[in-house]
Amino acid sequence: MDFLQDHYAVRNELLLILISVLLGLLIGAEREYRNKSAGLRTFILVCFGSCLFTILSIKIGVENPDRLAANIITGIGFLGAGVIFKGDNKIDGITTATTIWATASIGMAVGSGYVYLSLLGTALVIIILSALIYLQGFIDSSHKIIEYKIVVSTSEDIKHCEKIFNDHHLKSFMLKLQYTQESISVTWRLTGKHTRHDELVKSLINDPKIKAYQF
Repeated sequence: MDFLQDHYAVRNELLLILISVLLGLLIGAEREYRNKSAGLRTFILVCFGSCLFTILSIKIGVENPDRLAANIITGIGFLGAGVIFKGDNKIDGITTATTIWATASIGMAVGSGYVYLSLLGTALVIIILSALIYLQGFIDSSHKIIEYKIVVSTSEDIKHCEKIFNDHHLKSFMLKLQYTQESISVTWRLTGKHTRHDELVKSLINDPKIKAYQF
């Protein structure tokens, strides 16, 4: 009788581990498709590892089963921090880090036996990562924030730059001003529609008063 119970328990645990691998694969495939810093293998291992640690915490932590499970969150925190880095104008990798965190919670749900909850969680993660990217793109196209570094010759050219920004309906904010004997370098933060930024770049290319620019 005990042998049969152990046999069914092992088979059930193997099934849970297999489910965690498949769910991690689904999320990892989406991240791999978008060429993110953490891809297919990472998310499979995160989901599988969280599931296995949760099973172990239930089996060996009889008096305090939440101790091992709580440490999963701590470990995932360090792992997620490794994919966050500072880009030119923003912090990159936060979405991937939070996806790792969410994937770990799905693995824990599978390990605890809440398969339907983990399936719902996986579906929501994929919807948020895939479907909402179009909403994010719409917001970004209508309210794009870009930092420009523009080099001009005189202080009068700074007013000329402000006029160009206004002509293209871009809100401007001066972040940094640096003088040299030969030129003036100004860093601006401009806000407006993505198409307005494209038009601005064309204007900067053909403007004789603009010595150099980058964004």
